[in-house]
Amino acid sequence: MQPTLVAVAHGSRDPRAPRAVLALLERVRELRPRLDVRLGHIELNRPLLGDTLSALSGEAVLVPLLLGRGTHVKRDLPASAARAAHLRVRVAAPLGPHPLLVEALFERLLEAGWNPGRRGGAAVVLAAAGSRDPDSAADTRRTAAQLSERLGGIPVVPAYASANTAAAPDVPEAVRALTARGHHRIAVASYFAAPGRFASASAAAAPGPASAPLGAHPALARLVLQRYDEALARETGRRELATA
Repeated sequence: MQPTLVAVAHGSRDPRAPRAVLALLERVRELRPRLDVRLGHIELNRPLLGDTLSALSGEAVLVPLLLGRGTHVKRDLPASAARAAHLRVRVAAPLGPHPLLVEALFERLLEAGWNPGRRGGAAVVLAAAGSRDPDSAADTRRTAAQLSERLGGIPVVPAYASANTAAAPDVPEAVRALTARGHHRIAVASYFAAPGRFASASAAAAPGPASAPLGAHPALARLVLQRYDEALARETGRRELATA
């Protein structure tokens, strides 16, 4: 039996968010039908992660549906794994940064009406939730740089939607700064795994196209499985070193 893949979503009061996560997990199951795929939320939605883990036996891999390093990835998920003493639990890396996320961002921009052939005055704001953890901001900046490269060098500026973060600027500030620098074609790329108030507020600040959250994009489903496989490979590597 393969370890259960437990996808860990943040949770949201927006009813569209759980639906988007469930749609993503259906894509994951389609890619690997024999794998047991479960869902657990950190907060706000059921099933909560603790309840999901309590119902399992054997082994599990927690795959955070989170886009960078932060408190949830560094502290909360390892703590949840430690509390599930009846299980052998591994915690995978967050989804980002990764080229598959960049491809999903690029395609979401195209769906929103972005024309990559019109480069004059073009720029993109990468709208992320934000975190007080500097590693999270570094991950977002790296994704912005990767997206800029994918767009052929068009400037991509990271910006943040949460007021409870030390990261700056927010999305309206980033739009104003790009406008002051002469960019008159500005899109907002939604760097959110699912719909919610941050994604909605970021889209509302866009003077041009605003992409949808990543949602059930096929590249995201492939990335969930890649993070699962990487976590298993790391454990195998540690066992081989221990017995060498």
